[in-house]
This record gives sequence, structure tokens and C-alpha cells, in this order.
Amino acid sequence: MSNYQHLATRLFNTPIAIAPQKAEIVMAALADRFGVTKLFRQSGELVVLADGGAKAFLDGSVASDDRAEYRPYEVISGVAIIPIEGTLVQKLGSMRPYSGMTGYDGTRALLSTAMNDQDVRAIVLDVDSPGGEVAGCFDLVDAIYHASAVKPIWSILTENAFSAGYAIASAASKVIVPRTGGTGSVGVICMHVDMSQALSKAGIDVTLIHYGAKKADGSDMQPLTKPALARFQADVDAMGELFVETVARNRDMSPAKVRDTEAGTYLGAAGVDVGFADAVMAPDEAFASLLAELG
Repeated sequence: MSNYQHLATRLFNTPIAIAPQKAEIVMAALADRFGVTKLFRQSGELVVLADGGAKAFLDGSVASDDRAEYRPYEVISGVAIIPIEGTLVQKLGSMRPYSGMTGYDGTRALLSTAMNDQDVRAIVLDVDSPGGEVAGCFDLVDAIYHASAVKPIWSILTENAFSAGYAIASAASKVIVPRTGGTGSVGVICMHVDMSQALSKAGIDVTLIHYGAKKADGSDMQPLTKPALARFQADVDAMGELFVETVARNRDMSPAKVRDTEAGTYLGAAGVDVGFADAVMAPDEAFASLLAELG
């Protein structure tokens, strides 16, 4: 039950930037099994690399012949490949995607390492994600956006970039989507769970004892009040506006045009038409196009 409670604090009563369909799948999975211990890693790659090559490499103290041994990403013809896959979370403790999740912490470390790698001429964000947590997302997006002015960074979608996944993809110099891939879902969602009726039917009476009138707002032990709903909606709106303004900056679009998409998703060429992508190509074709541009 403790694992479920930990996951619940990251899913419920907190804004997340994730496609609604994925949110429903996650909720269904948690309903079936309350202990999802495989989602958490006790010792990830980041720890191992911190003791070895990654830290030394970031400090610039490892010879070029040794650096390749410690690279935490794949390099092809001078292009570093950084995977952005699955559900996105703020802290995963691993540089690589793990158990269907990618951590903003690991992605930031990979980006920093690749930017300081003299053998890396460009970076590809290999994106296939329905989105995830808001926390940490926009700081990473800003880092990618500013880095793209130093080295070419392309987002090559290996299918979908929705919500927080699209926020990251949009920060690149170019966004390439396959014919069957999707972009968009520029929005924020917050799920509140009201367990009060279920508890009552089970003969359980919960009394919330708290200091501060708003302390229990959003508790799943009681219905959501109108004032609490208004306050949460204001927070979601503020984060949604940040999302809109960030994508508008990244894609050189007007905020109004991004806002008017109403968090809609776009298949293939439709994403190009709305301004969310630059071209429709298969991933291998997109990579070849990047190499041709690099010369």
C-alpha cells in the first residue's frame, strides 16, 4: 500500500501534463495492483556513472580516447541520441529510460554531457512519449531551447510527442514527425479522486482534523468543494498558460494560435499544418536529412 500512496501523490491532486488516454491507463493499472515496486530503481545508471566516467567527463578530465567508453548515450556520425520515452517524471535517478519512464534529471544530465562533448556535432531527441509530470518539465525545456542555439538539436519522433513530451520536442531546432505519429496535447490536467462515498458504503467514517481552513482541500476523503475547485483550476490555468507561452516561443507561433488548439492532438502532416512540426519523415529518413545538413 505504501508504494501506491507514493505514486498517488504524483498522479492525483497535482497538475500533470499527460495525454488523457495515458492517464486513464495509469489509473486502471494502479487500481489493479497497489504495489508497483518495479517502477523504482534502487541503484540507477546515474550513480554508477557518477563514480566513473560521467562525472569525470563533465569535468573535462578524461582523455578523448577514454570518453567513448563512458558515454551514457549513443553517438552516430557525431550525433548524440538522447531518448525521451514513456511516461516523463521529474526524478528517476537514471540517465536512461527505465521501466517505461524517462526522468527529466537524467535527460538534463545527458544534454549537459553532450553539449560539452567535443565529438558531438548535433543532438537528436528520440521522442515517443504521452507526457508526464509538470514539475521539472519547463526548466528542462528551457535548457534544451537555449542549447539549440549552440548545437543543432532535432526532435525526431519515433511515433508520438504529446503534452510534456511535446513540450520537450518543441524546444528543438526542428521537429520531425512520422506519418502515423502525433504531436500536440498542449494542456494540463488534474485528477481529483473522491473516496468518501465508497468509504461510507464500507462503514468507514473518516474525520479530518486540520489546522488551516484550506489544509484539507483536495483530500480524497471528502468531496471537492467549489472554492477548492476554483483554486485548483486557477493553478491549472496558470500552468496551462506557461505551457502555451513556452510552445509559442519554441515554435515561433502566436500564443493565441497555440491556445486555440485546445490541447488537441494532430496526426502526421496535420501537426505540420498547425505549426507543431516542421516535416513528415520516417525516423531514418529524418536522421539522414540531419547528417546531410551537417555535411
